[in-house]
Amino acid sequence: MKLPVNYNNLTPQQRKAVREQYCQLQDWKCSHCNNNLMEDAADFIQKMKINFSLFPGGIGFLKFPIHLHHDHKTGLTIGAVHSRCNAVLWQYHGE
Repeated sequence: MKLPVNYNNLTPQQRKAVREQYCQLQDWKCSHCNNNLMEDAADFIQKMKINFSLFPGGIGFLKFPIHLHHDHKTGLTIGAVHSRCNAVLWQYHGE
């Protein structure tokens, strides 16, 4: 698939495929903290407090370790991130 794509128009299966495509393009590094996506997010992310009531499913938001980061205004995908990085991006940066 040609990236970026509109996240809002993707089925769950397409989101998974796009997420995997970003993981490969990013050499399995988080586009936010740059740690390996198969490991924990960087320490500075781990130390940030997350208000899980802001997220769909609360703490269940972390159920899937790798998320597809996207712009909430345009819907365009940005890259693959740790679930915790995704929470930090949204809570602290409005992304």
